[in-house]
Amino acid sequence: MSGVPAVRVSIESTCEKQVQEVALDGTETYVPPLSMSQNLAKLAQRIDFSQGSDSEEDGEGEPRDREWGKQEPEEDEGTVKFQPSLWPWDSVRNNLRSALTEMCVLYDVLSVVKEKKYMALDPVSQDPTAGKTPQVFQLISKKKSLATAAQLLLKGAEKLNKSVAENLENRRQRDFNSELLRLRSQWKLRKVGDKILGDLSYRSAGSLFPHHGTFEVIKNTDIDLDKKIPEDYCPLDVQIPSDLEGSAYIKVSIQKQAPDIGDLGTVNLFRRQPKTKAGSQSWHVKLEAAQNVLLCKEIFAQLSREAVQIKSQIPHIVVKNQIISQPFPGLQLSISLCHSTGEKKNNRASPEKPKPDDHLYVLEHNLHQMMREFHKQQLSSVVMPRPASAPFGHKRMRLAGPMAYDKAEISSLQQSEGLLEKIIKQAKHIFLRSRTARTIDSLASRIEDPQIQAHWSNINDVYESSVKVLITSQGYEQICKSIQLQLNIGVEQIRVVHRDGRVITLSHQEQELQDFLLSQMSQHQVHAVQQLAKVMGWHVLSFSNHVGLGPVESIGNASAVTVASPNGEFAISVRNGPESGCKVLVQFPRSQTKELPKSDAIQDAKWSHLRGPYKEVHWSKMEGRNFVYKMELLMAALTPCP
Repeated sequence: MSGVPAVRVSIESTCEKQVQEVALDGTETYVPPLSMSQNLAKLAQRIDFSQGSDSEEDGEGEPRDREWGKQEPEEDEGTVKFQPSLWPWDSVRNNLRSALTEMCVLYDVLSVVKEKKYMALDPVSQDPTAGKTPQVFQLISKKKSLATAAQLLLKGAEKLNKSVAENLENRRQRDFNSELLRLRSQWKLRKVGDKILGDLSYRSAGSLFPHHGTFEVIKNTDIDLDKKIPEDYCPLDVQIPSDLEGSAYIKVSIQKQAPDIGDLGTVNLFRRQPKTKAGSQSWHVKLEAAQNVLLCKEIFAQLSREAVQIKSQIPHIVVKNQIISQPFPGLQLSISLCHSTGEKKNNRASPEKPKPDDHLYVLEHNLHQMMREFHKQQLSSVVMPRPASAPFGHKRMRLAGPMAYDKAEISSLQQSEGLLEKIIKQAKHIFLRSRTARTIDSLASRIEDPQIQAHWSNINDVYESSVKVLITSQGYEQICKSIQLQLNIGVEQIRVVHRDGRVITLSHQEQELQDFLLSQMSQHQVHAVQQLAKVMGWHVLSFSNHVGLGPVESIGNASAVTVASPNGEFAISVRNGPESGCKVLVQFPRSQTKELPKSDAIQDAKWSHLRGPYKEVHWSKMEGRNFVYKMELLMAALTPCP
């Protein structure tokens, strides 16, 4: 058949819908299918709810069975006949009928039990002798049953205890691992054998301190599982070296020179332990304190090494745990390493009164900062040489020819200030600044007229600070503001810049600054008279900051000014010195002076308009709150009315 050509057979599907009408043009109109609700209503119409049970209406059921059976098509005898349900709602009807039967039976049983007319329930009589047993046997049986129950309860409790212990052990193991992970995220750890070791040193940051700084991580097993676990329990603990335990800090203070060096280092230099922050782990606090102790020891070792190596005019002294230097005559800078392990506690009250804390926290902070900068320099200064056989160091130091450094440049690169020199310079500046502020404050509190004001700058350097000093008179700030000084406080000297640009350099001596400010305050009074005369309409005849006549002042020089009234009849001469004080003289017209003798040589009347001799004013008896106010009253009294 393979050689026979294929024959195409057209197969048309049977019509799934009934044809309602065929039009003349051959168009077929189909009956629309029933919806679900219409199909349900059609099936419900076939139910006959008036029929009874199957037993009562067997005769009527047979014709219906025949009717439903006629609808099924006849099949071949060899095939298995499928018997569908008689009608679609047959199962629902059967279930409702069985439920009704059960409810009827339940109702009948309850009626029989409740109402005595149907059935009576009487107890069955038993033989009284058959149920009695000896009391001993009853006790033995009860004891056995109680023992069995107790044994079961004990076994259950033991299993519960074992499960709780296992859960706690697992929890501790999980907590230890989590704490170890947290510790590893903050500190450098490594495993050596069966131990976990950590590193406290600053070697990775560039430190050259030979201390190993190694701590060990251990598991905390001091807690009893049977007791309640405390809230501050930590499954992880650390063991640090004994020389790094406790707390330490570097105390820097400037004191008066002690009469005996042997007395130093014996005072109590320890302060209170810092409070632990809430929520911080115990191992974290312990490791931070140990690392701080290590850093303080490194700082003190570096300072001690430099104190021995540096050659200065006044040698530095290292005694016990102190380094003593002399920044200024009569003063000493003390740098002490204070390390408290907390093992020995003296509970006895000391009879001496607690001394004020002279610790300079700024210098301690600067020491820590400079040590970290030193670490950074050590870490970044090493440049890998090229070629590899070249020595380490700066790149320009390995060059040859005209680009190479000479001896002076190489020596300048190698010379750098150490920690001790830097901290001594900073201590000098801090002491000079504090003494300058104390001098200005003492003058401001002691001298009320004129007033001295100091405005300190917020932006300063570790080696230089600036303060602006204004000398004014109360109520005349806008008129009398000629004295404005800028003090630049350095390490060993003070530079004074005047308003006109003049620069004066003062030493570290306190008396020099005090004498200079007193002379400036004296000059301010004379400048104030000059400015007031311009406002009042008086004429300035003469003015001098340095008068060569009169008594010699031990502090600076006296200054003087002479002013005349608008009509020229009166004149006022003021002389003010830092030590001698103020002296005011008034010159009256010759016509108003009766004490002058008459001269035959002066015959013309015009000579009578000349001013006569000076008369001193009792300045202390003048009314007024300050010098400028008194001078204003005097000028107003001598000014003629228009």
